Amino acid sequence: MAVALDQPVADFQAQATSGQAVSLADLKGQQVVLYFYPKDSTPGCTTEGQGFRDQHAAFQAANTVVFGVSRDGIKSHENFKAKQGFTFELISDKDEALCQLFDVIKLKKLYGKEYLGVDRSTFLIDKDGVLRQEWRGVKVPGHVDAVLAAAEALHKA
Repeated sequence: MAVALDQPVADFQAQATSGQAVSLADLKGQQVVLYFYPKDSTPGCTTEGQGFRDQHAAFQAANTVVFGVSRDGIKSHENFKAKQGFTFELISDKDEALCQLFDVIKLKKLYGKEYLGVDRSTFLIDKDGVLRQEWRGVKVPGHVDAVLAAAEALHKA
């Protein structure tokens, strides 16, 4: 069952770039942004990641750690991260455990064909592990600024 707003997020374990094992329990005391994107090195996903990279210091100032999440493997993530100079880690969710936890797998259409893909979505989790805000069906322009504003407001609250 998917996480609901203002409810605790179940602890999870995930593999990330830089050899990191990420667990929500280990991040207690910090706010967490998880942004789900369809695929490494595609135009929208690259632009979105660059936005989070460019605002990284501001997220850190708001006690917020950012993770990008897609179904791509670690090798693909490492290449994408290095090429774009991302200052945050990317989580590989090949088994779709996180995608299912946050209910981001949706039926999509491309050139008349239907397939199951990741719906671009972002989630803001507070320092106690409670989901405080979600953005679904994200359009990239202006999105990172909206997430940053919410993270800063939550940090000050």
